[in-house]
Amino acid sequence: MQTTIPYGKYLKQTAQRAPLVHCITNFVTVNDCANMILACGARPVMAHQEGEAEDITEGSQSLLLNMGTVSQVESMILAGRRSNRLGHPVILDPVGVGASRLRRETFQRLCGEIHPDVIRGNVSEIRYIATGHSDAAGVDVCGAEQITEENAGEVAAMAKALSRKMDCVIAVSGPLDVVAYRERAVLLRGGHPLMARVTGTGCMSAALMGAFLGASPEERFEAAAAAAGMMKVCGTLAYAKTAKAEGGTMTFRLQLIDTASLLSPERLEEQVREEVLS
Repeated sequence: MQTTIPYGKYLKQTAQRAPLVHCITNFVTVNDCANMILACGARPVMAHQEGEAEDITEGSQSLLLNMGTVSQVESMILAGRRSNRLGHPVILDPVGVGASRLRRETFQRLCGEIHPDVIRGNVSEIRYIATGHSDAAGVDVCGAEQITEENAGEVAAMAKALSRKMDCVIAVSGPLDVVAYRERAVLLRGGHPLMARVTGTGCMSAALMGAFLGASPEERFEAAAAAAGMMKVCGTLAYAKTAKAEGGTMTFRLQLIDTASLLSPERLEEQVREEVLS
């Protein structure tokens, strides 16, 4: 389909440039994040220790910080500061930001000492950051907070305003995805509800953003949107394969990464479903 962003271009550049993505992420999804980065042609390095965080990020092209288990915060700050000085893109995944004082304070500290280039979260997490409250406290997304066709414009307006406030790309994931930067926003359709029953699909989307921005740091909004679009396409295609195999959630998880490893730039362009939001 015709799109405003050349989605396939960013997948192709990622495979060609094979950026090294430094990930300081949570132990629940670390393996899936690494494999998703490998699947799109980039290279992951999972270096969590303070003693090497700055050295590893020095040789990387992007940095992914994931608050899922609220650990290694000092390493995140060391790596984030170095990435900022080097001009490397920083992707922050504020998992469960509104769920506890520790998570709130960790997010505030990270954003006080590091400038993220992308903040990616579900709508409850992004709403909490934007407004200070959320029906789900930023843990999971309750039905009233899902992105729907009816409220997508409101979510986009919230994401744009937060983007202007924090001077970074805001990526909101859910049944529909919204990616915004200042006055620009796109809505991405696709995926499958089964994605919500496999832990870490949001983390994997952030990992793809780390890969795409590492390869295309000068086009951060477009690269982030392309990564979100690829995750949607992978979810759609992975479910079709899972249904054919009469599989369940573990089959779907396998097919999700498998699909990413086989997806061509041309097929990504054909399958992505984008709408520009004014």
